[in-house]
Amino acid sequence: MGYTEHWELKGLRKQNYGDLSGVIIGTNWKVTITDEDGFEGSFSGATPFRPVDVDIDNFTEYNELTEEQVLTWVKSTVSGSNSSTNYWEHILGRAQKEIDAKKYSIQVVTETDLPWSPTSGSSATPDPLAGEALYPASAD
Repeated sequence: MGYTEHWELKGLRKQNYGDLSGVIIGTNWKVTITDEDGFEGSFSGATPFRPVDVDIDNFTEYNELTEEQVLTWVKSTVSGSNSSTNYWEHILGRAQKEIDAKKYSIQVVTETDLPWSPTSGSSATPDPLAGEALYPASAD
């Protein structure tokens, strides 16, 4: 299955930790998956981060963070090599279920919408006498 992903942050949680201020300790995010036919499914999640895991030598001040930087942390957590935090297959499965519900939805077709119905696609009531003009009476 080919698909594209669109990620966006919906919210952050931050706190001061030691000498650092504005340490990100949690995110709320949404990923939208679009399949090759243009059908979409999405998944919203929350990813926590532990302040003790902050790399002090590479710390980015809160006001200098970018959405892409934080999303990189999220993606690394939910789809990385750590089996205790990786739930990418679950995310894809939920999005695929939503896509399938749209893509393969059952549609009830009523009599007036049958392809051979003279009122197909309309809500008009058929006029049983309308066809008589097509076959004029013979002049015997």
